[in-house]
Amino acid sequence: MLNPVIQEETTGCGIASVANILGHTYPEMKATANAMGIYAEDESLWSDTQYVRKMLAHKGVVTSPDEAPFTSWQSLPDLALLAIKPHQRDGKHFWHWVVFKRENGEAMVLDSASYLPANIRTDFHVMQPAWFIEVSQPAAE
Repeated sequence: MLNPVIQEETTGCGIASVANILGHTYPEMKATANAMGIYAEDESLWSDTQYVRKMLAHKGVVTSPDEAPFTSWQSLPDLALLAIKPHQRDGKHFWHWVVFKRENGEAMVLDSASYLPANIRTDFHVMQPAWFIEVSQPAAE
């Protein structure tokens, strides 16, 4: 059974999403991120894709070079970082990071938000994806 990582900071969705992909705890991933100069309180973490890419690359995980527009849930790759709840503030784009995962034909979203009643989501009609980053399956550590 999947045990999704819950973000321990209001702005820690990027760190939690990477932890969900890698199978790490939030404190483990936060320590790795902080050692790399990446901090949840830095607004750039949730308005720039380089930080999640850098954390994944640090662990040997390959991501697609560009973001792809979301077209349908069926067309997503088996593993992807997904930007939902897109919005702008002072002309700058922001979003909430989640992980889309398909295992044995079953699609789900691992959403690290602490306020959710369940962090494994299949209520696809409610989410508002903007775009995604394809992620290679990480090697078992």
